[in-house]
Amino acid sequence: MTTADTSASTTQARKPFGFPDPPEDPEDKMTNFHQMAVTGNLHHLVHHLGNPETTLAVGEKYLALTPTRSLAGVRYPDLLVAFGVDPGAYYASNAYVIAEQGKPPDFVLEVASRSSGRLDTVDKRRDYAALLIPEYWRFDETGRFHGVKLAGDRLVDGEYIAIEIEELPDGSWQGYSGALNLNVRWEPAAFPPYRYGPAQGLPRGLLGWYDPATGLPIASFESERERAAAAEARVRELEERLRNQSP
Repeated sequence: MTTADTSASTTQARKPFGFPDPPEDPEDKMTNFHQMAVTGNLHHLVHHLGNPETTLAVGEKYLALTPTRSLAGVRYPDLLVAFGVDPGAYYASNAYVIAEQGKPPDFVLEVASRSSGRLDTVDKRRDYAALLIPEYWRFDETGRFHGVKLAGDRLVDGEYIAIEIEELPDGSWQGYSGALNLNVRWEPAAFPPYRYGPAQGLPRGLLGWYDPATGLPIASFESERERAAAAEARVRELEERLRNQSP
């Protein structure tokens, strides 16, 4: 009986500290839902990056330097990407803990909401630089809460330096992420207004990931469906030609 109690105590002692779930803000959750879930954005990015055994592309969990019960200054980004890490440790801790992973995440992105403007552009920018995160990006579907639609910073000698963002002919804004080897893009929404009424006249945009080598978006449900349909059409065309050539 004593042995069993000792074993249980040892097992409990070895259990990693688990962070609580971050507090929910309905406005923030809705904004991130529109950009990540409705569009399948995170799913597409996860599949593009590959290597799920050592790559994390996740969000809305705590990011901390060490395990701590004091959540002062601890952040929970909308998206973080980390290469060469242990996803199991992330899920066990319910957080990305830099001391456990041995490195900060490679990429962090915040999606703006009405309540997060100053936090994203000032406080989190300072905190993420202190955590030595190589790239910090900000996406604002309206362009009003951050003051710009898209912004990115790259860590140079411990300080963030702005990444060049260019406007494209179609009204999109784009910058290159060296951490992901992708172009991060703000592009005009391709579907009817889903959040802001037309009377408010606010611009709306969608988050996009583009391959700098091809200029094309990374594979998505829509692009794969179109690719499959085009392949089927080519097969049917070839079959029709062969039938017409038969004696």
